[in-house]
Amino acid sequence: MRPTLTSRAAILALVVCVIALSLAYPLREYILQRAQIAQLQEERARMEDSVSELREREAALGEDEYVEQEARTRLHYQYPGETAYIVIRPDSEGDAEAEAAPTEPWFTALWRSVDTADSPDEDGI
Repeated sequence: MRPTLTSRAAILALVVCVIALSLAYPLREYILQRAQIAQLQEERARMEDSVSELREREAALGEDEYVEQEARTRLHYQYPGETAYIVIRPDSEGDAEAEAAPTEPWFTALWRSVDTADSPDEDGI
């Protein structure tokens, strides 16, 4: 009978393991670099989109009509002799925020909650 594991087979297995281990690190580095390249390509595409949007904005700002429209809507500019009206709605979100604003500083409310937690209940519990 022949032995199942000969010295040649053991040496061959050892050589295959050494080759696999020697290729593992470069293969890992290659995969990491490919992922980094893909990430950089996505970032470059986003930057190119941003640059194109900024160029369109620059071109629009070069037109007098666009600048006038922006000055009227965003800055509320008007020509001499014109009257501008700004309508403030009573049910706007700003009123709700103003009503919800606390009347006392935060640390006063915090100290009151500490005092309440420290004091025993009236039931004695």
